[in-house]
Amino acid sequence: MDAEHLRKQLRTAGHVALGVTAAGSAAFAYGSLIERNLFGVREETLAILPPGRRPLRILHLSDIHMTPGQKRKQRWLRSLSSLEPDLVVNTGDNLSHREAVEPLLEALAPLRDFPGVFVPGSNDYYAPVLKNPFGYFAGPSDQPEDYADRELPWRHMHATFSTSGWMDLTNRHQSMVLHGLRLDFTGVDDPHLERDRYTGYPHGSSTSAEADHVRIAVAHAPYQRVLDYFTADDPDLILAGHTHGGQVCIPGYGALVSNCDLPTWRAKGLTYWEHAGRSVPLNVSAGLGTSRMAPVRFACRPEAVLLTLTPRSA
Repeated sequence: MDAEHLRKQLRTAGHVALGVTAAGSAAFAYGSLIERNLFGVREETLAILPPGRRPLRILHLSDIHMTPGQKRKQRWLRSLSSLEPDLVVNTGDNLSHREAVEPLLEALAPLRDFPGVFVPGSNDYYAPVLKNPFGYFAGPSDQPEDYADRELPWRHMHATFSTSGWMDLTNRHQSMVLHGLRLDFTGVDDPHLERDRYTGYPHGSSTSAEADHVRIAVAHAPYQRVLDYFTADDPDLILAGHTHGGQVCIPGYGALVSNCDLPTWRAKGLTYWEHAGRSVPLNVSAGLGTSRMAPVRFACRPEAVLLTLTPRSA
């Protein structure tokens, strides 16, 4: 190979490298400055109510990851009250900073006027730390994390949710009645921290199963073991978050990671989980925020989910 030909190849390689670097920088700038603030509402319809019942609108919120100063996110959250949901379901990871509780509660104040239920995620309990992003591709780590000095003021947040009338489903089961229909809930503490303790559904009276009711299971992180024990008890719907929809996705392909053992193609959206001969609708929210240590989204816009539950065919 002569020297001139070698110089041409090196120039071409240099141009390609510069192009790749520029494209990567542009994508990062778009994801960190623009897409992570492109909040939207994904709408889904499920025919799971008993025949003859009026539709129910459930607003599913997850992974808000509030930090001080996120005024745009706060305004958008307040605007969601215009949807007038029948029920708000919050699947955790509301915080990303110890000074974010009051901004979060203020942003959620209009929605706290509606009935609601909630479960916590790990970032409700503990502030995030900077991690190697490539570690996510290896799957969940078996190494215990050091949570010393990282605890967030979650007790105040939970107490405010509860005094607003939202039901705490942290390893608990509860029932409520909406428009004459009984909703039976079961929820667990954060499975990512292995704090989940499944308690089943409310037992009620000996004839409670004969009355119209709907069973809804709620968790932050959709680990397969959790989805399996939920499904074994035959719920009508499972709601979860945690995955951020992959957060950084490949257009036309989707998520590369789910940050748990959920298959990546289920990292966001409405699918059906199958176990023990049962098939149950599973809605995984892509969430509204990011860890403050990785404030970027790409091909995965932040979302709230509005689920309209309609009657089954008679």
